Amino acid sequence: MPSTPLYPPWGVTIRPSGSFAVLLLGVALVSCVRLALAAAGLQVMGLAEYSVLIPVVASALLPLRHTMIVGLFNLAAAIAVYGVLLQGIGHVSRITVITALAAALGISLTVCHLRIARERRLGHLMIARERLTLLGEASSRVGSTLNVARTAEELTEVAVHRFADHAAVDLFAPVLQGEEPVPGPHTGPITLHRTAWQSAPTPLADRSWPGQAVTYREGSVPALSLMTGEAMTASITEASDWPAGPDGADPGAAHSALAVPLRARGVTLGAALFTRSPGREPFDADDVLLAQEIGARAAVCVDNARCYTHERNTSLALQKSLLPRATPKQPAVQAATRYLPADLQAGVGGDWYDVIPLSGARVALVVGDVVGHGIHASATMGRLRAAVRTLADIDLPPDELLTRLDDIVIRLQTERDQPQQGARDAAADLGEVIATCLYMTYDPVSRRCTAARAGHPPPAVIRPGSDADYLDIPTGPPLGVGGLPFETAEVQLPEGSLLALYTDGLIEPPGIGMDEGLERLKKALSEPMPSLEDMCEHVLTTLVDDRPRDDTALLIARTLELDSRHTAAWDLSDGLAEVARARDLASIKLAEWDLQELTFTTELIVSELVTNAIRYSGGPVQLRLIRHDTLICEVSDGHNTAPHLRQARTFDEGGRGLFIVAQLAEHWGSQQRPDGKTIWAELALPPTPHPQGRV
Repeated sequence: MPSTPLYPPWGVTIRPSGSFAVLLLGVALVSCVRLALAAAGLQVMGLAEYSVLIPVVASALLPLRHTMIVGLFNLAAAIAVYGVLLQGIGHVSRITVITALAAALGISLTVCHLRIARERRLGHLMIARERLTLLGEASSRVGSTLNVARTAEELTEVAVHRFADHAAVDLFAPVLQGEEPVPGPHTGPITLHRTAWQSAPTPLADRSWPGQAVTYREGSVPALSLMTGEAMTASITEASDWPAGPDGADPGAAHSALAVPLRARGVTLGAALFTRSPGREPFDADDVLLAQEIGARAAVCVDNARCYTHERNTSLALQKSLLPRATPKQPAVQAATRYLPADLQAGVGGDWYDVIPLSGARVALVVGDVVGHGIHASATMGRLRAAVRTLADIDLPPDELLTRLDDIVIRLQTERDQPQQGARDAAADLGEVIATCLYMTYDPVSRRCTAARAGHPPPAVIRPGSDADYLDIPTGPPLGVGGLPFETAEVQLPEGSLLALYTDGLIEPPGIGMDEGLERLKKALSEPMPSLEDMCEHVLTTLVDDRPRDDTALLIARTLELDSRHTAAWDLSDGLAEVARARDLASIKLAEWDLQELTFTTELIVSELVTNAIRYSGGPVQLRLIRHDTLICEVSDGHNTAPHLRQARTFDEGGRGLFIVAQLAEHWGSQQRPDGKTIWAELALPPTPHPQGRV
């Protein structure tokens, strides 16, 4: 089907149809017949006056050529009638009538000329108005999103029909990835990527698909346009004069082409190509100026989308690098995690999750959310996650950890309020640092879960054989507010319970309140799934749409239990004679666990820790061994003084116990408890021997 523009081609004036010419020729013929049949004395002059009006009427309705045909036919008919058929009329009357007809024809031609000149001026005004309308439409439609490909598509959609029959936008590959292209000059064959292609409904459009590489041959008009930075027109006479369309489509269906380089901030991003079919006027100088203006505005929009894509990719890469790459295997829980960034409009946010191993085979589950989007939110998230890990390493309880984290956020706000010299304007745009956080610990030996939250939604729990519910944890203020305490809550969980920690992007999509979102999450979690990974996918698929407005972090953990087969605990008195008994108990238990290779090292560590506890605490002491992926030795006492590792001098009698423990153990540390402290040391298990087989 041939291309039919929605508007008439510029430069073509709308004319009346040929039926008007036939009508006026018929009127002239009827007039001549009446003159031929009239007698010599029957109102000859009245009929002559009637015939004179015919060319004048024609000039008001017909173009110049048709007016001349009607007028000459009318003049010839009058000469034949008055000169041949009517013999009784005087010579002077004949001359008068013929002169009047000739004058009428001249007047009609003059009127036609004036009318055509007026139509041309009106046509130029219509063309100018149409071009301004097209320019305004391009300004409003192009750049409605911050997506490079969509911006290019909008440019082609505006251009086709109104300006050209075919339009294509070719961009350099780095632009599509958010990077800045290599600056010119571009010489030789130039390869770009066809980002958008739009065509009037022709067979050419059926064979075109955007996204493939397009090469501009050296010396071709598009290549010269990219080299010079100027728009250029061309008359397509051969396929080699213009780059082929997508899938090798031949542009021979067009007869006029225009190449416009897309430049922004002095950098060439690509080119826009326009072609017109033979049924339309070729591109002229005014079209070139209009295309340059539209291309300049579109280039700015493409560059803005490119910059946004670059910032989003940087934020996403930064955030992914700051999040845990893999959930480590834990003796306390099995965990599955998901992070879903927001769409292009909202940008990357500051949501994070973490699974942190603690002493005594315990684990900490963390989910947080920094208010805002972009690189600053991601960077703040990284700092808070590092702070949480540091505070967790010293085994702070959840409420105290959130209190320390709140102080850190307040200090970050102070840093932004007092930026360094030269960075004041940039810091003014960052706003306040506000974050929410949920921190909970789980002990697989006691199956006790302790949690505190700072302005964060409550965690969900699914006990075996029950539906999902939410833990009743006192709500604390968001981080950065300060002045209010945080409270903890403890709950006993059976083995196999599921804990779901999440951010508000999961329960507060657009148009849905928090209460409704919590109910939807409970329903999704209550549906049984074969694995934790499937559960995460099911929750995200059910609750998050295709274009989320906020980041979503999800952490689902299944609790495990370390029973008497993996733990052993003994209460010791405060006498130093208990040190030998502690060594014997540890040695016997290691023999039961088939860990004789660790007997000497374990006895030495137990001896040093129990000796220090009995000597300096002055109270009951407890020894506990935990065997899982590692061997953990714990000695607890009722004294709150934390031990410190120091370098003993040559003649010092003490001070070498912790140094020996630190040298023998893989890790060691201390944990403060409400009733005292616990010193622990972790030993790596010996490798399991594999039976030798034939190769």
